[in-house]
Amino acid sequence: MAFLPVTKKEMLERGWERPDFVYISGDAYVDHPSFGAAIICRVLESHGYKVCFIPQPNWRTTEDFTRFGEPRLGFLVSAGNIDSMVNHYTVAKKRRKKDSYSPGGEMGLRPDRATIVYCNKLREVYKKTPIIIGGIEASLRRLSHYDYWDNKVRRSILLDSGADLLLYGMGEHQIIEMADALASGLPVEELTFLRGSVYKTKDISRAYDYIVLPKYNEIKQDKMKYAESFLIQYQNTDAVIGKTLIEEYDEWTVVQNPPSPPLRTNELDRVYALNFERTYHPMYEEKGGIPAIEEVKFSLVSNRGCFGNCNFCALAFHQGRVVTARSHQSLVTEAEKITHDQGFKGYIHDVGGPTANFRQPACKKQLEHGACRNKQCLWPTKCENLDVDHRDYVKLLRKIREIPKVKKVFIRSGIRYDYLIYDKDETFFRELCKYHISGQLKVAPEHVSDKVLAKMGKPGGDVYQRFVKRYKEINERLGMDQYLVPYLMSSHPGSDLHAAIELAEYLRDIHHMPEQVQDFYPTPGTLSTAMYYTGIDPRTKEKVYVPKTPHEKAMQRALMQYRLPQNYDLVYEALKLAHREDLIGFGPQCLIRPRQIAQKQNAKKAAAGKSSGKSMGRTGGKQAPAKKKTIRNVHKKK
Repeated sequence: MAFLPVTKKEMLERGWERPDFVYISGDAYVDHPSFGAAIICRVLESHGYKVCFIPQPNWRTTEDFTRFGEPRLGFLVSAGNIDSMVNHYTVAKKRRKKDSYSPGGEMGLRPDRATIVYCNKLREVYKKTPIIIGGIEASLRRLSHYDYWDNKVRRSILLDSGADLLLYGMGEHQIIEMADALASGLPVEELTFLRGSVYKTKDISRAYDYIVLPKYNEIKQDKMKYAESFLIQYQNTDAVIGKTLIEEYDEWTVVQNPPSPPLRTNELDRVYALNFERTYHPMYEEKGGIPAIEEVKFSLVSNRGCFGNCNFCALAFHQGRVVTARSHQSLVTEAEKITHDQGFKGYIHDVGGPTANFRQPACKKQLEHGACRNKQCLWPTKCENLDVDHRDYVKLLRKIREIPKVKKVFIRSGIRYDYLIYDKDETFFRELCKYHISGQLKVAPEHVSDKVLAKMGKPGGDVYQRFVKRYKEINERLGMDQYLVPYLMSSHPGSDLHAAIELAEYLRDIHHMPEQVQDFYPTPGTLSTAMYYTGIDPRTKEKVYVPKTPHEKAMQRALMQYRLPQNYDLVYEALKLAHREDLIGFGPQCLIRPRQIAQKQNAKKAAAGKSSGKSMGRTGGKQAPAKKKTIRNVHKKK
C-alpha cells in the first residue's frame, strides 16, 4: 500500500480529480499507527474515502493550503501528536531546540497554536468549505480552558479557530460517522448528533439531557467558578455516564456531546491491521528522517485508556478511564511483521500503552455503569472492586517472546507499580524482572511527600517503598543485578519548600541525583492545572499551595540536584527559608556544606581586590564538582 498523496501529481496519478478530504497536520507525515493522523487517514481510506495529506504547510501564505483544491467533503486539521505549545516551549517558556516530529528534528516548521493558525489560513481561501478539527490540541481545548503560555482563560478552540466541528478523543468512531453524514448530503451545521464531538450553535433546542456550565465570562473572572466548571467537565469524560455539556459565550453557545464509546477489541484489531507503511514518507530521507519514529517503530500499542488517572495527566480527559485492549493474535501478527523490517535487530522496544500493565477494565461494573464520578480506582487506596490481574499480559508477552527473530521484549511505556504490588500472584513481577528490562526499570512515584502525592492522585509513599523492597528481593532471588530509576516531579500544586526538602532528603538517602528534573507543566485538560490556576482543589474547594514564581520553582528544582555546585545558592536559600539549617553542615545527613559560604566571600574579596588593582591569592581550594551519579546508584541492591 502506498503513502497517501502529498502532491497534486500523486493525486492525479491515482485517477482522482479531487479528494474527499484533505488532512492538514502540524507533524511531518509518518504512516505509523503511533501517529494519530495516520490512523484517522487510514480508517477513512478503509471506508472508501479519498484522502490527501498536507504535512506542515507553510502558514505564511495560502499556497500550500490550496495544493489539492477544494475537497469534496471537507478539511481535517490537527496540530499533530503533541499540543503545539508543549512541542515548542519548555515549562520555563523557553523555546525548545528540537522538534522530534519534524524532518531532522528541525524547529519552526509549524506555528504556535497550529490548529487555530491553519484554520484561519484555510478560511482566507475557502469561506464555506467544512473544517473539522481534532487531535490532542483540539481535544484538550474543546471548552474554555486555562492557557499557561498566555496565563489566562481562553475560549473553546472551536471558536478561536473558526472551524465548524471539533472531534475529541481518539476519533475513529466519529470520523466515519461524520464522513458518512457529509457524504449523504447533510450540511456540517446539521451534525449536532455525533458523540465525541463539539459544535457551536445559537439554538440549543437539539441538545438533551445536558448540564449547563458556568458562562465563559464568569469563569474567566471567578476562579471558583472555573474550578466548578472544570470539575463538571472532569466528571463527564466517561462514555456511559457522561452528559452533554453546554457553555455560553457572548455570540455562541458551545455544545459538547457525550464521549464516543471506546473501541472494542475487534475494532482495535481492525484499526491496527490497516495497511500502514510503518515509517516516515521518503521525502524526508535527505534531512535524516523523523526522530519521533525511532522510539515507536519497533513497539506495539496493546491498550488504550487508563484508570490510573493521575491528576497531572490528561489521558482520562482524552482517552477515558476505561481500558480496552487488542487481542493476542493482533499483537503477535504485528510483532511478526516488525521482525521482517530490515532495520529490526531482534528487540521489541515496548508492549504497552498509556499504562503497560493495564489490559482490562478496572472492574466489571465499569462496562455497564461507567467509571465512577467521585471515586478513583487506585487513589487514595485500592478500590475494593478493582480487579488486579496480570495473567493475560503474561500470556501475551510469552507469545511475543517465542516469535522467531525476537531476542528481547522490553516494557518501556510505564508500569503502574501500585497495581503491580497489589497482585498476590507474582508471576508477572518475576517475569518482568527476568525478561523485560535490561539493568534498570523506570517507574514514576513522582514524589515522596504524602501531601503532594494526594494532590497528584498518587498512592502514599509507603506503597512505593513496598514495591522497592519487593523488586530488590525478586532480583536477588533471580541473581540479577538490576536497579530502579524513579521519575520525580518538582513544583506540583501542594508542594511547598518543606515538601521539596523532604524529596531532597529522600534522594540523599537512596544516593541518587537525577540528571534531569521535570517541573510540573500546567497543560490543558488536567485537574492539576486547574489547581495551579485557581489555587483551589476543585474536588473539595479547599485552598492548595501553588509554587508559581520562577524563583521558588528554581529552588524546588535545585533541591532535587542539591549536589551540583551551581545550585548551591538556591539550595542554601531554600534551607534557610524553611528553617532547615540542620541540613547545612558536615554530617552525613546534611545536603550542603557551610564552607562554600566562605568560598563565596573569598571570591568576592578577590574580585574586589582585582578591581582595586591589588593582587589577592585565593584561599582554600575550589570544591570539585560532584561526581555524576550513574544510573546504577539508584535503589542499588545490596
